[in-house]
Amino acid sequence: MKIIFLGAPGAGKGTQAEIVSKKLAIPTVSTGNIIRAALKNGTPMGLQAKAFIEAGKLVPDEVVIGIIKDRLAEDDCKNGFILDGFPRTIPQAQALDEMGIVIDKVIDIEVADEKIAKRMSGRRVCKSCGNSYHLEYKKPAVEGVCDACGGELVQRKDDAPETVLERLKVYHDETEPLKNYYDKQGKLVIVEGQEEVADTTALTLKALEDNA
Repeated sequence: MKIIFLGAPGAGKGTQAEIVSKKLAIPTVSTGNIIRAALKNGTPMGLQAKAFIEAGKLVPDEVVIGIIKDRLAEDDCKNGFILDGFPRTIPQAQALDEMGIVIDKVIDIEVADEKIAKRMSGRRVCKSCGNSYHLEYKKPAVEGVCDACGGELVQRKDDAPETVLERLKVYHDETEPLKNYYDKQGKLVIVEGQEEVADTTALTLKALEDNA
């Protein structure tokens, strides 16, 4: 089965992609991970990406698409795969179609912006050991102090409210149009994200079974 996971930053699509990956025994192909792997392995496309990254620029579509194409040609993708983080735009989705890759289902994890902002802005991480907490869902025993090592808990820049809102705006402008693109192809399935990961997972698996 060939699946794409869509969803705004913080909606939990990455977690769902990993769970479904294990259940169906197919790899999750994450754009960030494969770009890092291409850089490490020094592939021709990886070297192209490196030049843009070192110049502080975004990796252009043609390079990202080339890296994705190389990854999907590997043996472990023969029985299916899950795409997480690609496509991000209509041109990337069109490029995927032009490769002759037929996607079976597109799962969109829907969570309201205000819930995402609350989730992400409440995150805290330990400066020393990296353990993560949440001001509402996973509080430390002592405010601002890591339970594990006593280190200081801080908010990552990515989780600051203004950063979250900007990321959500980019998602709505650039990636959300993919919902209509795949809906027209009859492939889109919307899953309402729940407070508990297990509840979202149950809905995701049901959506895949019902639409198999």
